[in-house]
Amino acid sequence: MKLKNILYVVALGLVVASCNGPEGELVGANASSNFKEANPYGMVYIKKGAFMMGENTQSAIFHQPDNITMVTVNAFWMDETEITNNEYKQFVNWVRDSIAYTLLIEAGYEEYIKVGRNEDYDEENYCIDWRKPVPWTVDDEDIREVLAQMFYTTGGLRATSLYYNYSWMNYDQAQLPQNKFDVAKGRYPIGATSRVDSFWVNEDGWICDSTIIRPLREPADLMTNKIISVYPDTMVWIRDFQYAYNDPMLHGYFTFPGYQDYPVVGVTWEQAHAFCHWRTHLFQTNSKVASQSYRLPTEAEWEYAARGGRKMAMYPWGGNYARDGKGCFLANFKPYRGNYNDDTGTMTMKVAQFRPNDYGLFDMAGNVAEWTASAYQSSSNLYISDVNPDFQYMARKDDPDVLKCKVVRGGSWKDISYYLQCGVRAYEYEYESRAYIGFRCVRSYIGD
Repeated sequence: MKLKNILYVVALGLVVASCNGPEGELVGANASSNFKEANPYGMVYIKKGAFMMGENTQSAIFHQPDNITMVTVNAFWMDETEITNNEYKQFVNWVRDSIAYTLLIEAGYEEYIKVGRNEDYDEENYCIDWRKPVPWTVDDEDIREVLAQMFYTTGGLRATSLYYNYSWMNYDQAQLPQNKFDVAKGRYPIGATSRVDSFWVNEDGWICDSTIIRPLREPADLMTNKIISVYPDTMVWIRDFQYAYNDPMLHGYFTFPGYQDYPVVGVTWEQAHAFCHWRTHLFQTNSKVASQSYRLPTEAEWEYAARGGRKMAMYPWGGNYARDGKGCFLANFKPYRGNYNDDTGTMTMKVAQFRPNDYGLFDMAGNVAEWTASAYQSSSNLYISDVNPDFQYMARKDDPDVLKCKVVRGGSWKDISYYLQCGVRAYEYEYESRAYIGFRCVRSYIGD
């Protein structure tokens, strides 16, 4: 009987296997490949294509325009508008609440730890239960004392203590010839090293960092961490414009509800990079489907998107002038010397006040200039690839400032129309914040 039962089970297994697919053939690991990516909320699909990258006209600074070259970029998603104060405030509030939860948990309030069925936790590894609100107004002296660390003695939130701690892989170190993984031996070369930054917060609550060189033995050695204060620098409204009364913008631009749909400013490239990391984390922890990471656009992606499918467009709207046929201005910029409001905006304006380009993207010219992921080098167009071109460099703490320049595109409310052209480049140091620079995110499209 036992032999018959065994033969019966084997025969049944063969029948099931034959029903599932050709036995012994290469059929792939997944049952289905019919995956279609959902449209990310607030983003516009930019189809793949080729365009002439570079300035259309002679440079206002140099005698000759930059090298113009035909390049191709893959499809991607891009934010319909620049990141607004309201959207960036979601990031700030998330950081604020996560710090509050952490302080409460460290003080022994374990009810804010998310514990699953038969799940254990320890002091170093736990998940926050975000379903429970932070007890900001609870009448409990012990809880008030714990959360008091986040406030000044005068009662205001200590915005400078809103730190975001994250990490990423240093692919620029991994691609170095001396760090090439030896497939035959299953290890990195002897003597391979990784140069990364290390961040920590000292006893006084200050962010400290240093550049370290460590042996490269496993992928984890390529990881670097970053701790950065996320609150926008509201002092840019005073610092960037001497002998001007911009105090109302200083005190209310980021906090007053009337400005919630205005583009966020006073954000460094480093803060924009951290925002993209947080946005990726937020999406992937709340979605059952993995996706590409949110990131800043490369310089080529930004210019291709700004042209709206018009390969030789001077401005995002396709024309060669900053006015339409009725004489109306088509963006928020500085149209005349000392006259900022003939385009209906004196400084920044609400996003999407002018018509979009042919891709459906608003404010690709004017309002605020935008950070890109690309490092600035005046002659980079001479040697970048003609497929998905980009020139990136993740500067370390001990690098000179010339290596910390990032490309800024689009022009702003304070710029003349020349800087609104699709192909015109500008730059700013990654650690600087300005009252006229914001950003928007992109996400690579999965598929062809």
